[in-house]
Amino acid sequence: MFNFEIKDAIDILLVALLLYYVWRLMKSSGSLNIFYGILVFIVTWIVVSQILEMKLLGSIFDKLVSVGVLALIILFQEEIRRFFLTLGSQRRLNAIVRFFIKKRPGAGEDAKDQFIMRIVLACDSMSKNMTGALIILEREMSLTDIIKSGETIDANISTELIKNIFFKNSPLHDGAMIISRNRIMAAGCILPVSHNLNIPKELGLRHRAALGITSQSDAIAIIVSEETGTISVAQGGVFHLKLAINELESYLKNAL
Repeated sequence: MFNFEIKDAIDILLVALLLYYVWRLMKSSGSLNIFYGILVFIVTWIVVSQILEMKLLGSIFDKLVSVGVLALIILFQEEIRRFFLTLGSQRRLNAIVRFFIKKRPGAGEDAKDQFIMRIVLACDSMSKNMTGALIILEREMSLTDIIKSGETIDANISTELIKNIFFKNSPLHDGAMIISRNRIMAAGCILPVSHNLNIPKELGLRHRAALGITSQSDAIAIIVSEETGTISVAQGGVFHLKLAINELESYLKNAL
């Protein structure tokens, strides 16, 4: 007789959560079809080996699985790296703590609103002047390696400073600005570029770089297009295109 216990329900729930998280990683990296293919292969393997008990075909599938694990590690090393970075950042734990411990708005909230408004005002001005910009907001995951690739600034967030850094004649305007711990830490930084084939062709290198860094970390990327002046945001490997200035402000307040 089949006995279904609490631990079985927890087991199923954990497997479902794991599959969902892997699905999200594959979706953000443009490898969703590969994920579906792997699922079909696993289901076929279980049916052949466990249900139908086909020994010859089952042994072939077993060999393919042993080799396939190594191949998947090589193919999806960036996604695996991001998975462990997410675990190490304790982001989920922090979310649980915030759920049970509600903080009252205070000086910290006021400071956050002020630095968000300075960024928003800078983006609004650059959008009107058709000045390209790429601003990365660090969250739980450290961007130390990215910061080291650019010029260290370590200054207070200022609307005018942001505009001057991305001014067309500035030597740092082509790279990315990194904002960490409410300070402009570096500019002219080099970001990993996404090779996702689903990115619309009209989006340029700044958008690809924004998608690349947000696919590998929990950072938020703000992009101001030099060609159209439109403002977009990337987070979790997903674009939010053509935001109005009030939408950008609202998005940053909710995301941060």
